[in-house]
Amino acid sequence: MSFGQNKKKDTIHKTQNINLNYKSVIIPSILIGYGIIGIDNDALKQFNYDIQERLKGEIDDNIKLDNVSQFVPSFSVYGLNALGIKGKNNFKDRTIILGTASLIMGSSVNVMKKSTAIERPDGSNKFSFPSGSTAIAFMGAEFLYQEYKDVSIWYGISGYLVATGTGFLRMHNNKHWFTDVVTGAGIGILSTKIAYWIHPLVKETLFKDKKEISGIVIPFHNGKEYGLGLSMSF
Repeated sequence: MSFGQNKKKDTIHKTQNINLNYKSVIIPSILIGYGIIGIDNDALKQFNYDIQERLKGEIDDNIKLDNVSQFVPSFSVYGLNALGIKGKNNFKDRTIILGTASLIMGSSVNVMKKSTAIERPDGSNKFSFPSGSTAIAFMGAEFLYQEYKDVSIWYGISGYLVATGTGFLRMHNNKHWFTDVVTGAGIGILSTKIAYWIHPLVKETLFKDKKEISGIVIPFHNGKEYGLGLSMSF
């Protein structure tokens, strides 16, 4: 006597839950809100001018480190992994997360720059608000923090120190107002948090059948602007 059983394939598709931590968006939301209020608030505008005047008086020569420092936090994640210090995610997952964060950050910054048309302190153009370089730096700082907070909190702190220095240099080099930098910081942090939240959905929807992924993250300069380029093959 024998017994048999037909095994049916489960057709129910389970979608991973997106765990949202609303408390973690309070600080970046305050930063973004401060900058938006500062667009038309006379007191905050005057505060912007006061800061710029102080920076001009302290140091005369421009320091161009911000063109490089904005990318340091993001690259540090890949550098640490290359040195054998493993973070939270593998190459595939962290690259998808960084790509998602970059897309959110870049689109948000570009829309706000074009819609507000605020002139830079040096008068070079009207794309001052918010600071894209600061947004890139803080996006990377939060990325570094999320990947290595369970290894050592000091990795995240170091990333945020570099990002803060980048924002300071953007003001020192007369490229951005204080409200531009503050808003850029908020956008960068929030973009990375959102990227981590929606990562299960993005991975399941766009990269479900891709077991392996390779790519490279590189900075670019088109003669006028600096940015972060992400190339992936899967």
